[in-house]
Amino acid sequence: MTRTTRAVTAPALVLATAAAAQFLVAFDMSVINVALPDIQESLRFSDAGLSWVVNAYALAFGGLLLLGGRLCDVLGTRKVLVSGLLLFALVSIVGTFSNSAEMLVGARALQGVGAAMIAPAGLAALSQAFPAGRERAKAFGIGAMTSALGGASGVVLSGVLTEGFSWRWVMFAGAPVALVAAVAGARGLPAGQHSSGGSLDLPGAILATTAITALVGAVIATESHSWTSGYVLGGFALTIVLLTAFVVVESRCATPLVRLSTLLRPRIGLANAIMCLVCAGQFSAFFFVSLYLQRGLGYSPTTTGLAFLPFCVGLVVGILASTKLLPRYGVRPLLVIGTALAAVGIFVFSSMNVDSSFWAVLIAPSLLTSIGIGLSFMPLSNVATADAPPEEVGMASGLLSTSRQIGGSLGLAVLVSVAASVTARSESTPTEALVSGYSQALLVCAGLLLAGTVLSFFFPRTDR
Repeated sequence: MTRTTRAVTAPALVLATAAAAQFLVAFDMSVINVALPDIQESLRFSDAGLSWVVNAYALAFGGLLLLGGRLCDVLGTRKVLVSGLLLFALVSIVGTFSNSAEMLVGARALQGVGAAMIAPAGLAALSQAFPAGRERAKAFGIGAMTSALGGASGVVLSGVLTEGFSWRWVMFAGAPVALVAAVAGARGLPAGQHSSGGSLDLPGAILATTAITALVGAVIATESHSWTSGYVLGGFALTIVLLTAFVVVESRCATPLVRLSTLLRPRIGLANAIMCLVCAGQFSAFFFVSLYLQRGLGYSPTTTGLAFLPFCVGLVVGILASTKLLPRYGVRPLLVIGTALAAVGIFVFSSMNVDSSFWAVLIAPSLLTSIGIGLSFMPLSNVATADAPPEEVGMASGLLSTSRQIGGSLGLAVLVSVAASVTARSESTPTEALVSGYSQALLVCAGLLLAGTVLSFFFPRTDR
């Protein structure tokens, strides 16, 4: 049983808050990367320590996503979302004034905690405020657009802010958005839906958080250890043990963190699997294309960021199209066409070399890939929560956010190893060897998107 203490009286504010939440999570994952060299020089990070500016965020975010989603069902979406936004804003401001490496890493970890609250809560807010019909498609289209644009604009703005001002502005950039979104959420979101017992599956929460943290930690360790090292294999073995224990606990719990029957619903399960593949391909492609522009073609950080503007345009076109087409044609055609277009675009990216022209190897594949991602991203976010009962919307949102994070993290870690292996075997010049590695990694990215296309053919037909 559930109860709603206040109806949604301001759907526009709910939409604005949820869209801002999705924007912030994607923006903060991408905006810090270009600023890393300046951060290292300013705060005297060691080469090994610098990776923790990224890893601290990834560990906290990935490890706590399922817990953040379930808290929405237990405490109410409004409370979790507004609290997460306020925490995110506060630590962004504190991190701006970091005077030591330890202080910045701590701020990044707390940003990850805030992101783990607002990512699933933002999706849950959309699902609760717009339960069905054309308005739901439009709302999820806007949410998907802001999420995609958050990741793309993070790449664009990171170079501009770092070169034009300081890396501290990169850290601060999300704070104003988070504060405005928190105010909008407090005014527009309902007081929340609460479970009748108000209980949280604490053993399941501990096991899930520890398992995902162990998985993300093992992936991060591949930066400095081989995939067959005892450290990495031990991390994966620990993950399997913890996940097995988690499944056993959840199957016996009356109010589980993740209800296995919900995950096994065909539309929810397939949506999560396809999202995992799409994000593995997309995030990795972003990474390698960015490196290619700077190391292969010699672009500055600012020019590299601006080169991603066509990708932003294509995302808007794809998401607007999916918003119009979803109510008419349903999910399956959009997923098949979208993932196939993205696979073709990334395949064209993989033809890069040190003499490639901007128009042939960047403009055309950028538009193909971004339109394809836009066509598929919104339907996945929509349908992954549509089949969940009202008291499990937060759970379903947390599952989807976790699939995105794990897909992106695992995909990038594997493909970095692929690129490094190809580069090491190459007998060409150093620059040509690097580009050869990036090209092979992008070819695998295209394969991941193509696997998503194959899965999309099996997606259940739905009411339009």
